Amino acid sequence: MAYLNTRQRYGSLFIALHWIMLLLMAAVFATIELHENFPKGDPMRGLLMRWHFQLGLTVFVLVVLRLVLKRMAPDPEIVPAPSRLQHLGARAMHAALYLIMAVMPVLGYVGRSLGGKTTYFFGIGLPVFWGADKDLAENVFELHSLIGNTAYFLIGFHAAAALFHHYFMRDNTLTRMLPERK
Repeated sequence: MAYLNTRQRYGSLFIALHWIMLLLMAAVFATIELHENFPKGDPMRGLLMRWHFQLGLTVFVLVVLRLVLKRMAPDPEIVPAPSRLQHLGARAMHAALYLIMAVMPVLGYVGRSLGGKTTYFFGIGLPVFWGADKDLAENVFELHSLIGNTAYFLIGFHAAAALFHHYFMRDNTLTRMLPERK
C-alpha cells in the first residue's frame, strides 16, 4: 500500500492519521467528561485535565501535519461520483472538522493563558502570552465548550454519512479510508 493517496484510495499514512486522530479525539472527550466525576482538588481530576490538554495539543500538531500532507496528495475519487450537492456537503463537513481540530486546542491554550495558568505539553511548559483576565478566560472556555459540544454531533454525522454511503449509496467513500486487507 502506498504511503500517500492514489486516485483510488487513501494512502496508509492518511489512513493511520485518520484513525489515530479519531482515537485521540475520543480520549480528549473522555478525559473532559470523566474529570467531572471527581471533586476539585482530587489528584485524578487534575490528571485527567493534564491528559486533556496534552491530547488536545497532540490533535493540533497532527491536524497541521494532515493539512500539509493533504496539499501533497489530493483525496482519491469517489466511485460512483456523488451528486454536486453531496460533494459540497462533504467538503463543508471536512472543513468544519478540520477547523474544530485546529481551533479547539488553540482556544484551550488561550483560555488557560488568560486564566494565568501554564499549559504543559508532555512536560514542556508552553509560554503564557497574555496577562491574566479571568472574565475573558471564562468567555473563551464557554466558546471552547460550545464548539466541543458541536463536535460531538459533527463527528457522529460524519460517521453516519460514511455508513450511508457504504450501505445505501454503495460507493467507495468508506472503503477508501479502511486499511487494505491482505
